[in-house]
Amino acid sequence: MDRLIRVLHVVTNMNNGPAETFIMNIYRNIDRTKIQFDFLTCKLGAFDEEIENLGGRIYRIPTISSSGYGNYLRNLEQFFQMNKDYEIVHSHVGKVSGFVLMATEKAGIKGRIVHSHAAKSKGSIASKLYQLYAGNYIEKSATHYIASSTDTAKWLFKNKLDGTVILKNGIETDKFKYCPLKRAEIREELHIGKDSAVIGYMGRFNNRQNHSFLIDLFNEYSKIVPDCVLVFVGDGSLRLKVEEQFKNLNLEHKVRFLGIRPDIDLLLQACDLLVSPSMYESLPVTLIEAQAAGLPCLISDGITDEADIGLNLIKKAPANNKRVWLERMSEIVVKEKDRNVCASAFSKRGHDVKEIAQQIESFYFTVLENSFESKQLINV
Repeated sequence: MDRLIRVLHVVTNMNNGPAETFIMNIYRNIDRTKIQFDFLTCKLGAFDEEIENLGGRIYRIPTISSSGYGNYLRNLEQFFQMNKDYEIVHSHVGKVSGFVLMATEKAGIKGRIVHSHAAKSKGSIASKLYQLYAGNYIEKSATHYIASSTDTAKWLFKNKLDGTVILKNGIETDKFKYCPLKRAEIREELHIGKDSAVIGYMGRFNNRQNHSFLIDLFNEYSKIVPDCVLVFVGDGSLRLKVEEQFKNLNLEHKVRFLGIRPDIDLLLQACDLLVSPSMYESLPVTLIEAQAAGLPCLISDGITDEADIGLNLIKKAPANNKRVWLERMSEIVVKEKDRNVCASAFSKRGHDVKEIAQQIESFYFTVLENSFESKQLINV
């Protein structure tokens, strides 16, 4: 292939959620002299500036919530009618991908990829019903299927498992290698003492993440270990409510709300333990990153076993059993830890981003070849 191929990724926004982080990890490591990424989004994102610096274009249409379901579909169709030159569209918006791919098919775009990053629908009952309806069009319109795990594939396109490509969340392992100097620097920035027990949480502020349990848990933990700090990284609709609950418990001085941050690699250095009490989760990339930093993780039993790289850093606890969580938190944090890890473990488990970037590059060329062959058959 002697020309530059532009692949259009469809996402809600390019903040540092699991799907978006996966895309950016690939984008940074793919051969951009051969393949360039563009983005169709609905909102501003934390990665927007980097995308443009890497040569990507960003387009926007209004969100479903602001425009309504019917207008969202019309906006999609109008956009793709005006941008028919794309040969590959790669959709990452769950069941709503059905509408995205239907619009691309109407526009005559041959390469239509659906990518599943989650194992359940999000939002209100009305939103889930809409997503269910939209999801009916996925297998009618998609030409190729990618998933982060078998579970996510089963959720989004259960009838296409045989043809699905499994691409795990890949990371740049060298970037997360533990460094005591970086740990000291980031703790100083956050005004955290060198001997404080630092519990990290990284994710969205929504009901699925089980924040009420985490608030109660940290309240009890701070009584056992007074010199402790809880660091929140992320944003979402429930953030202000969570902040208020900590104030009501007089714990605001022990909590840091950092919002969306691009330096996850540094923040992981500052922590002694990463917690994820989520009620359910497919394969959070943050857990892979944490293990690359040699950071112990305590997670709920609602999170897939695929998150465990096999470095003895992942421990599980029942989603709402506070006693078990407190016991395991105390055990993990007090232990002296060697945070050097074997980088080859990530490659063996399919999490080396450089290898994944090469795989997806080859995959895109396969999509183009299939599209070319289909075009020839139509012309015949």
